[in-house]
Formats: sequence, structure tokens, C-alpha cells
Amino acid sequence: MAKKSTTKTKKTSKTFILDTNVLLHDFKCLFKFEENDIVIPLVVLEELDKFKKGNDLINFHAREFTRNIDKLSGDDFFKKGVSLGEGLGRLFIEPGKPFSEKLINNFPEKRPDHMILSVAEYYLTHYPEKNPTIVTKDINLRVKAKALGINAEDYKNDQVENVDKLNREVLTVSSLEKEIINKLYENNDGVPLDELRESLEPHANQYFILKNGSSSALAHYNPVTKNVERVMKTTVYGIEPRNAEQAFAIDALLRPEVSLVSLTGKAGTGKTLLALAAALHQRRDFQQIFLARPIVALSNKEMGYLPGDAKEKITPYMQQLFDNLSVIKHQYKAQSPDFNKIDELLQSEKLLIEPLAYIRGRSLSKVFFIIDEAQNLTPHEIKTIITRAGEGTKIVFTGDIGQIDSPYLDARSNGLTYLTTKMKGKDIFAHINLVKGERYYLAELASDLL
Repeated sequence: MAKKSTTKTKKTSKTFILDTNVLLHDFKCLFKFEENDIVIPLVVLEELDKFKKGNDLINFHAREFTRNIDKLSGDDFFKKGVSLGEGLGRLFIEPGKPFSEKLINNFPEKRPDHMILSVAEYYLTHYPEKNPTIVTKDINLRVKAKALGINAEDYKNDQVENVDKLNREVLTVSSLEKEIINKLYENNDGVPLDELRESLEPHANQYFILKNGSSSALAHYNPVTKNVERVMKTTVYGIEPRNAEQAFAIDALLRPEVSLVSLTGKAGTGKTLLALAAALHQRRDFQQIFLARPIVALSNKEMGYLPGDAKEKITPYMQQLFDNLSVIKHQYKAQSPDFNKIDELLQSEKLLIEPLAYIRGRSLSKVFFIIDEAQNLTPHEIKTIITRAGEGTKIVFTGDIGQIDSPYLDARSNGLTYLTTKMKGKDIFAHINLVKGERYYLAELASDLL
């Protein structure tokens, strides 16, 4: 028998040409391309300069990327390139290249995107063996590149597979022995997993709907006790769960051992409302409740275009959060202590509703922190938020991965999907996908069909 060859086949290295949005999406992207070379067109660095001033996370990313380049040893970025480290390729900074006739005929304007195309076209003409490829989060630029015969792809380092699995987190177990369901009702400690006599391999904090004919029970798998426990339908600050998934969400939000929760689902399923009601229900266990959301300008209108001072500019973006708070308040009569308590919490800033950028720099110790519209955050932004959590803090991310407003994120690359996929199975994490909308029928129908 011939010996198996131990010689490794050397990969053919490629050259990746990066767009500005990739650098802003992941400021550590230079070190994510293995042994392949990286080219950054000079116009990209010029674009990056526009983002370096400011207090938003995108400005932080721009500054950090610039620092990463500054740390690289060597000064020959333009001819020989600079090594990115052991096992990695080299980094080149490429001045602009003349537009070819083909490029001029299709894209005569000297815009940054077209200047990136000119660099890629130059590499394709002079170094075709390096398989030059543009990497960009901009779909339009990828289409333009392919129209010119240039390879182009999305930045895939933090994309996740099998996004559809997020919609199937709740398991339904049918034909379960009735005595097991009865035992769940009788025993507060739950039932050992192996007694279910089902080939189940649940992950930590997974939720179940258990059925036997007309008998059923809502259940949760406790990763510490290894038991399946019954989930009660609990009312939180006047908000009562209307379906199984909402009951599961409230259960996860109330569990002190679960310090990180993600709630996904389309508009109207109650994600933010349940999280806020659960926070108010547990207000004595936390020093402060933060409710925040990223500001994503719509219709290409930045905040600067809106009239008024800073507070007036952000009001349209935050109104939905105040609407949720109003729904909770009106579960009680105006003279009720619970009704007035919400106003007291707002006035004393024990309950704070602000844009996510305003929360930066605050202490997150013993805080119930809700981040709404988290599908518009990048994986790095999600990580930045979580890594600032102090002792006694609970963080809840809510969002609809089917409704992303950021032009450079999608269902596979947004932070909420990334978080939910990476944290699955951890003892301190729970995820619930809310399926059934509980809004007025017209709103529900529009959400499904339009």
C-alpha cells in the first residue's frame, strides 16, 4: 500500500481590494484574509477620514482602523507592501489608476466607487494570476464590478449560516405520555430529561410545547439541573402573555441566571413591549433601566436635516419606544401607583430612553439594558455593548432580522443574528423567536402580505 503524501498543496494566494464600508464594518478586517494580499485604494483612506470625527461607533471603528495601519512595521506600502504577520499576506496602499476606455464609457464620473473599480481593473490587467477581487458591503458596487468582468464579493468573515434555524427554536413534542405532563404540573422542580423518553438533545434554555391529546404544557430545559421545567404564564406590569412564545419570552426575561436574551420576530409580536414590562416588573432588582436603539436615518436624511435642537432631532426615532411605555402605563388607571411610578422613574432617570450612541460611556453595572432594533447593529457593535456589562446587569436585544434598515447588513451578517447563533447553548443565554403578531388584524395582514 502506498504511503499517503504528507506534502500540503499550497493555496494560490489572491488579492482582495477593500471598500471603505468593510473597514468601518470590522476595523480588524486586515487580519481576516489568511495568506492573501490586501489592497486598499488611496481613495478609501480619504473616505475613511470623513468618519474619524464623532462619538458614534462608526467613528470609533474609523479611528481604530487607522491605528491598526499605523502599528504595522515598514514604510513601503506602495511597492513591496507591508507584512500583516505570520501566516498572513501583505498590505498594499494603491494610488488611483487611469480610467480605461471601458470604464469611462460605463462610469465616466470619478466617484470613489469608480476609482476603486479602476484599481481593481488595473490589477486584473497586470496581475490576473492573483485573482483580484473587490470586497464590499455595497451591492451596487458588486454589480458594477461584475459588469466589467471584475470579481466582487461581500465581506463574509462574520456571516452566519442556517439563519432559518432562528425561526425554529421552540420545539413541539407531540404524543408525549400524559403522566409526564401531569408530573410537570405537580413537581415544581421539573422532570429529568431522560424521563421524556424522546430523542431530544436540547440546548441550554430551550423551550418546548409538550402535548398529549388535549393535555399540554409549556416547558423549559434547565441546563444546570438537567430537568425540563414547566413554564407558567406570568403577567408582568399589567402585560399578560397572549401565546406560548410570549410566555417563553417573559420566562427568559425573569430568570435571574439568564443574563443575556435575544428576542426576534416580525413587527407586532411584542418583543419590545414584553422586555420593557419585564424590566419594570423587576425594577427593584436593578439600579437602572436603559432602553436604547440605534439611529438609522431613513430616506437618505441624516439627523442634521431635521429641525430643532438635539433632543427634538432624536424624538422621531425614539417615539416608538415611548409608545410601548404608554401601552404599559394604560394597563392601569391614571390614579394607580403603578401608573404614576413610570413617570417617577422617567423623572429620576431610573428609566432612561435614549439613542444607543448616548449610552456610550455609562456604567452598565446592575442595569436592565434593552437594545431595540438590534438587527441594525454590526457584530462588532453587539460585542462592544456586551463586553461593557458589569455585575448584576441583564442585556436584552430585540429585533426583526427581516427588516434591516442599514444598507450594509443583511439577515446573515447583522449583529442580532450573529449574537444569537454564537451564544446558542450557553447557560446564561436564551433566545425566543416570537411568531404570532398580536396587533390589530389590519396591521398583522399588512405585515404578512405587503
